[in-house]
Amino acid sequence: MADSANPMTKDQVLDVFRSCDAILEGHFILSSGLRSPVFLQKALVFRQPEKAAILCKALAEKIRASAYSEFSQIVSPAVGGIIPGYETARHLGRPAIYTERVDGRFQLRRGFEIAPGEKVLIVEDIVSTGLSIRECAEAVRAMGADVVAAACLVDRSAGKAKVGVPLISLIEYEVPAYAPDALPPELAAIPAVKPGSRGLQ
Repeated sequence: MADSANPMTKDQVLDVFRSCDAILEGHFILSSGLRSPVFLQKALVFRQPEKAAILCKALAEKIRASAYSEFSQIVSPAVGGIIPGYETARHLGRPAIYTERVDGRFQLRRGFEIAPGEKVLIVEDIVSTGLSIRECAEAVRAMGADVVAAACLVDRSAGKAKVGVPLISLIEYEVPAYAPDALPPELAAIPAVKPGSRGLQ
């Protein structure tokens, strides 16, 4: 059963992904470079606004109930964090902005601003290694702002990822991930595909 601290159960969240045919099986190259037999294709969820709203409303409720609810705006790493950042911010009544990679490093563009001393929350879609959150936080801190915490829909590291700040996840859903040179035979036998977005300019 869901409760005020956990507004959706793991099965309820995964049912939303299943309803969008967004839990894929095969051989996938994650944005971290690790390989996995399971990929959560959140883009198939985000293409349906009512499905994205269900998940992000629940994440907003969990953020509101946490010790990290005092912040002025949400910052997300592009590309994957833009939609959940916006939709979560909508349910919290806060502004939403995002960082983009410029010459390989996250920066604010498009007139977005963060004031020195401002408290912000980073919202990401799915956490594997936490790299995007760490890089986004680094960019925010370079502007003199304070990252109070980060939040995500799914923590597929089950708490193992080091994001550098407290992490609020709607659910933890650990799936196997392997280094490219340490693949199990059954995975090595399947051609690898890269469905993520890292590397886009």
